Amino acid sequence: MATDQDQKLGMREHWKALLIVTLVSLSSFQYGLDFGIIGGLQAMIGFLEVFGERADTSIGWNINAERQQLISSLMILGAFISSSTAGFTAKYFGRKVSLWIACIGVFISTAIMQATTAIGGLYAGRLIIGLSNGLLMTHAQLYIQECAPGRYRGFGISIFTYWVSVGSLIGTVIDNFAAKIEDRTAYIIPLGIVHVIPLVLTIGLFFIPESPRWLATSKSVSLENSVKPTIGPVPGSMWRMDDAERALRRLRPAGWSVADEMDEMRTTLAAEARLQSSVGYRTLFQNPIDRRRTILSVLGLTTQAASGAMFVISYGTYFFEMANVGNAFENSCILTGTGVAALLFNALIITKYGRRRVMMLTGFVVCGLSQLIMAVVYTVEPGTEKTGKAIVGLSVVYIVAYNALISTYAWLSGGELASQRLRSHTFGLATAIGFFGAWLTTFTAPYFINPLELGWGPKYGYIWTGSCLIAGIWVWLYLPEVKGRTLEQIDEMFEARVPARKFRKYQCTGHHATLDEKPQVDHVESQSSHDDGSESKHSNAKVSGAEV
Repeated sequence: MATDQDQKLGMREHWKALLIVTLVSLSSFQYGLDFGIIGGLQAMIGFLEVFGERADTSIGWNINAERQQLISSLMILGAFISSSTAGFTAKYFGRKVSLWIACIGVFISTAIMQATTAIGGLYAGRLIIGLSNGLLMTHAQLYIQECAPGRYRGFGISIFTYWVSVGSLIGTVIDNFAAKIEDRTAYIIPLGIVHVIPLVLTIGLFFIPESPRWLATSKSVSLENSVKPTIGPVPGSMWRMDDAERALRRLRPAGWSVADEMDEMRTTLAAEARLQSSVGYRTLFQNPIDRRRTILSVLGLTTQAASGAMFVISYGTYFFEMANVGNAFENSCILTGTGVAALLFNALIITKYGRRRVMMLTGFVVCGLSQLIMAVVYTVEPGTEKTGKAIVGLSVVYIVAYNALISTYAWLSGGELASQRLRSHTFGLATAIGFFGAWLTTFTAPYFINPLELGWGPKYGYIWTGSCLIAGIWVWLYLPEVKGRTLEQIDEMFEARVPARKFRKYQCTGHHATLDEKPQVDHVESQSSHDDGSESKHSNAKVSGAEV
């Protein structure tokens, strides 16, 4: 089995796969860079002179809550829309082409934001870059989850989340220097940096294979039935197992049994087809096993939003500026730099110690307490130097806990708990709902922290303390532990209806329980044969099993 090979071969042998995963993970650098830059622009005089207004604040300028909301939330709204279409883009384009489309969108949107002085143009740029970021974040992670060896899947996603914070740090540092310029150049220069990573990705994608697991679940047009080039699965098509095997050979080291891993893929796909052979958003909830996996993926990823991190990430610089807590840009650089260090530390330990349940539960305890203490301190002594230092210190504790203990593991859960057949649809839905939670945070936060509105400032932490408590309880009760498991082994455990708390010690055999069941077929439709000669059928298998 693939997991036995994992134990024999280390990072040195898997250098090709890890290098490719690192390239694709740069998609998240663009996402983090955007957050870092946009968060700082809203405290820049050069930016506020164009899109803000005079106000009685420490810098003499402010931006009204409505514009502040839309600048931050339109990007997330766009990401929500594009993530929710991941099933469609995966079906017709695959991982690589979807990433290319996203890179083109970044080029266009950034050029619009650099050129415009109208607030409508800025809004349009934010929405388009959000659509692009949604594709980058969704399909890059799907690629990593499907291409990395099971033992290093956590490492791959930890590098992905590491680049988010590195991008955010670089964006904040660039803003810190550009803030000294008091004209439009102050924000045009930082936005120009956004073009770099999409250019690197656009070129690099030409030299890497498509995801073998996506190829294994897609179809190509058979020569005898094709009159002209066609995109996507059509009647009379064949499964692309040969293409999947070639892609897998490019990813795996010498000595790796590609045939064994391909056999596991075929067995898993056959077992999943016994449950439901059709693919679509409706099928995510049509049987108890897929329904359980969908709910776990969605809620697992949504715990990121439940932590309140988007409040700190999106409005950190502005929050420090309005709270008059030292130098806002320098504090944000310290905060983001500490988060980068936490993610790097997590990347080094995740392969050996990265238990999903333990890490996330600990993270929510620390994040919740940090927000609570921050709110209490500000309530007792608002605006004092001592309170300012306490807020900065607690913000550092919070971001370390979030980056080291929650962020990576939430993304992991969203992808690895989904079934192989439905992964694009499940992860797309999970990411979309996660982005919706982030959008809700960024959209409502200005009302709480803006001095022209409620002006709560750090007291906003009271709300996120309760949210962290609820998320921690859910992790304890329902999140399965799948550290070190291959995607095929995770499928086997779900099909065996293993309770969440028994996943860690469950012994996989390579046998799927659903293959022993005789599905009750509601509808049968003739299809072409598979590569192995078996007939493909659309069926709805009525099975029973425990829900989440």
